[in-house]
Amino acid sequence: MSIEPDTLDPDPLRQFDAWLAEAETAELPLPTSFALATADAGGAPSVRMVLLRGHGPDGFRFFTDRRSLKGRDLAANPRAAAAFYWAEPGRQVRLHGRVEMLSAKDSAAYFATRPRGSQLSAWASQQGAEIATSQELSARVGELGERFAAEVPLPPHWGGYRLIPEAYEFWVSRPDRLHDRVEYRRGPDGAWVRRRLQP
Repeated sequence: MSIEPDTLDPDPLRQFDAWLAEAETAELPLPTSFALATADAGGAPSVRMVLLRGHGPDGFRFFTDRRSLKGRDLAANPRAAAAFYWAEPGRQVRLHGRVEMLSAKDSAAYFATRPRGSQLSAWASQQGAEIATSQELSARVGELGERFAAEVPLPPHWGGYRLIPEAYEFWVSRPDRLHDRVEYRRGPDGAWVRRRLQP
């Protein structure tokens, strides 16, 4: 398979939707997972896999403990890059841009859809902090289960973010490493402009 700039949708979000839908239809494992790269105030990078929890013209949404490394990075340097990779069709989408925090209302709405165990874990774990044993964490979950016998509220340290793309790149694997790469960037008039990049 190959791609040309004029064969892709003029809107990169619609093109992303098409590729994601094909990955989901093919029942690829975790099609909404992506690598999220952040950097601290000094520019030191870090990357991890996260799950896409909604996207649209307003950006790509994900949720996390705001005290985590990515949360601290984004507080100091609110920019990020993302890479989606679907191995079987040999496709990749990269994007980067600024990041905004979602409101407490939006975060609470998503938090309410999570399984109870995941809700309790968000309260129990300070993501990335040292802990002596896994039993200690399990004990915390048990205590919180008693504390929040009914509804589990949104933790004050947990919430969502929105990555607002400034550029996209669509990549397709080809033999001999002559891969196809098409980049979308905003033109002077604000419209998306497509161009081919060398592999």
